[in-house]
Amino acid sequence: MDKKLTPKQKARQKYELLHKEEREKATKQFNTRLPVKEYDEITSFLKSKGIAKVDLIRIGYQRLKEEQ
Repeated sequence: MDKKLTPKQKARQKYELLHKEEREKATKQFNTRLPVKEYDEITSFLKSKGIAKVDLIRIGYQRLKEEQ
């Protein structure tokens, strides 16, 4: 049984089909795995400080570059 898509879902699906290649060329992602305990600890810390995960990567990267 197929689930009916809402108009908003249809619009997002259409947008994705039209812009998928462009988006894939413009961005990449890190697919990493962490132990659950470590992940939860990091996520909790970031949430308490209002820091996005992508900002953690950027800040860490800049600090590592400065050390060299």
